[in-house]
Amino acid sequence: MAINIIRSHERYTASHGWLTSRFSFSFSEYYDPNNRNFGNLRVFNDDIIQPGTGFGTHPHANMEIVTYVIEGALEHKDSMGNIGVLRAGEVQRMTAGTGLTHSEYNHSQEEPGHFLQLWFFPDREGHTPSWEERKFTKEQQQNRLLPVVAGQPTEDALHINQDLTIFLSSLEAGRDVTHTQPAGRKLYLFVIKGNVTLNGTDALAVGDAARITDVHELNVRTEHGAEFMLIDLT
Repeated sequence: MAINIIRSHERYTASHGWLTSRFSFSFSEYYDPNNRNFGNLRVFNDDIIQPGTGFGTHPHANMEIVTYVIEGALEHKDSMGNIGVLRAGEVQRMTAGTGLTHSEYNHSQEEPGHFLQLWFFPDREGHTPSWEERKFTKEQQQNRLLPVVAGQPTEDALHINQDLTIFLSSLEAGRDVTHTQPAGRKLYLFVIKGNVTLNGTDALAVGDAARITDVHELNVRTEHGAEFMLIDLT
């Protein structure tokens, strides 16, 4: 059993004025040959974008990209003709596949935007590019693990071309949830708000993450309330 905790301050921080980004894995100017991915999770970026700024049009290919907005609103445009605003609590899944371009901007001219962006290796190259988004409420997540992105049809989860499931959870004070999985799989947990303990011992705070292997049953508990993301992957 292994629960490897990465503290928030241990992440690489890139500050560009308009953007503050914390990289959990090698990305952009940050490269560590021993920290390139965790299973099929290639990128986990925690971004804060200043008002009225963002990422101009840029290309992607052969990657599954998931975006979750924590605070604010993110304006999205892509070469498939999709235009929309992703707001707090909404999840977007984009299959880059054979290739696409897109842009992402803070929709607000007054407030910063805070979002997570995850990249996963796909189950194969050459998928047809596609895009979808959905809102998931705190009530849906309350005191449970809510699947929001999944490789297999699961409740209202968005589809992804990989053997994984992304869960969101919003725990009230004193509550817990338990996740079980078959041998050989991995878990990645990221704390969005509050504090949690894992299997009664390991304590994590906001921005902390855990890379978990060889754990059949994971219990996540909070004393004062918490929000977190849990990824079951290979």
